[in-house]
Amino acid sequence: QVQVVESGGGLVQPGGSLRLSCASSWNSFIFKSTTMGWYRQAPGKQRELVARITGRDNTNYVDSVKGRFTISRDNAKKTVYLQMDSLKPEDTAVYYCNNFPVTGNYWGQGTQVTVST
Repeated sequence: QVQVVESGGGLVQPGGSLRLSCASSWNSFIFKSTTMGWYRQAPGKQRELVARITGRDNTNYVDSVKGRFTISRDNAKKTVYLQMDSLKPEDTAVYYCNNFPVTGNYWGQGTQVTVST
């Protein structure tokens, strides 16, 4: 089964930055043509798509993170990144990566991001 491993989360003060990584076990040929997304789930809320990137590096962001977050990918490493700048307390959540749209029920363990003083 294809797996992903998210990392890079942590505790950061408002205005700070974090870079998340998502390493996948996808077949390289399939990975480079797969649209990948970063999702997040805050306590008591539904999981939401934050950003996505196509195999051709076209990107799309939810309005709340536009201008602050940047999604990128390294197909040779089968890894997707999320650079998060100017973090706000409302960005606090568990962040996950997956394909877009999500197929199946698999999710990785996620990585916790906490923005707080």
